[in-house]
Amino acid sequence: MNKTSVYKFFYAATAVLLVAWIIVTFQQMHNWGGWLLSLAFLTLSIAFRGHKFLKGFSYTILIFAAVSLSMYYPQYFKTVGDFNLTGLIVPLLQLIMFGMGTELTLKDFSQIVKMPKGVVIGVVCHYTIMPFIGFGVANMFNFPPEIAAGIILVGCSPSGLASNVMCYLSRGNLALSVSVTTASTLVAPIFTPLLMQWLGGSFITIHFLDMVWEMVQMVVVPVALGILVRYLLKGRSEWLNKVLPITSMVGIVLILVVIIAKGRDALLQVGGLIILATFLHNTFGYLLGYWSARLLKFDERDSRTIALEVGMQNAGLASALASKISTNPAVALAPAIFGPMMNITGSLLSSYWHNRIPKDSAPEPDTTVDKKEVIEANAL
Repeated sequence: MNKTSVYKFFYAATAVLLVAWIIVTFQQMHNWGGWLLSLAFLTLSIAFRGHKFLKGFSYTILIFAAVSLSMYYPQYFKTVGDFNLTGLIVPLLQLIMFGMGTELTLKDFSQIVKMPKGVVIGVVCHYTIMPFIGFGVANMFNFPPEIAAGIILVGCSPSGLASNVMCYLSRGNLALSVSVTTASTLVAPIFTPLLMQWLGGSFITIHFLDMVWEMVQMVVVPVALGILVRYLLKGRSEWLNKVLPITSMVGIVLILVVIIAKGRDALLQVGGLIILATFLHNTFGYLLGYWSARLLKFDERDSRTIALEVGMQNAGLASALASKISTNPAVALAPAIFGPMMNITGSLLSSYWHNRIPKDSAPEPDTTVDKKEVIEANAL
């Protein structure tokens, strides 16, 4: 059996499983429904691996498989014995940020110095456009305070590693993308609490200094340790480059299923509206980021980069922060939805741009493309 036949088999299996899921749902046999839907997403994820364009959605579909189980069987993702699984969220996020630190080099920091205008504009646009769009969307939909605060929290978070992957696929300026991601992450312990207190303080109580300290523990310390470990290993870190991306992917899935399980009841009440609000938040970030860059006379390649850096957030960090700033699980719902949403929209946008070569841009020096495989594995 050749590869094409194998992938066709998984498409057929997906169709059969979806039909079975529809039947058991109408029969109200929900104990079986979750397993069938999750298996359908799993087989679809495998099938997508055989298509050049759809391959980029494979990990996101895998997340849907895990979330389906969490929605149908939340009891299995809340506690194990006497241990509350929400206690895993922060350590997992710290492990992910540690992995980011092991990928940073002096070259990445030197890129910030080499292109200060692009980095400054990228960071400023990121921390103005997304927080205010989040504030506007949260008020427009008249969400309960905790859900509104979660939407704003996403907007106040730094950009994530997924933006680097999308930038690469979009024929953007990858060096600028990595630099903006690095800079926005490093200043996040000040900007995120400050903006959250200003814009989100009317929805939930925000303790500025406590939030700063939480972010130092979640971002600064693990990233610094990652940089230190990379320096100490001095080229002997290939095994880390293989292990940490996979660990990060698993960690993100675990964070999402725990959050979804805990906030399941609230999600069932307003889930459709949160998805719509998240879509608007994400897509308007791309739109305003791109045209802000064009108005400031950036070329096409840099404008694409800034659009992606503005519109794509570190949803994992936002999810971990939500568990610290509030005991209400509803705060973490918007970050949990934003992650898969931005990967879908980002993949579609990058695929559109990939087929349209920037004509007003000089060729980009190939300085950071060697990181592509590691970045791709961490993309959420």
